[in-house]
Amino acid sequence: MKDLFYRLAIEEDGPTAVEYAVILGLLVASVIGSVNLVANQTAQSFDDSATAINSAFGS
Repeated sequence: MKDLFYRLAIEEDGPTAVEYAVILGLLVASVIGSVNLVANQTAQSFDDSATAINSAFGS
């Protein structure tokens, strides 16, 4: 394992792999955040619709 880190440190591919890993991590975090935001807004929209339907039928 120590040898792997040493090779990554001296080769030019190591920093590139780290950069790609950081970019991938940021991309995954932004996708998860976006999906969470859309899910919350969708749930709120369904709740609002259910409230409107219930009040329209007098329940």
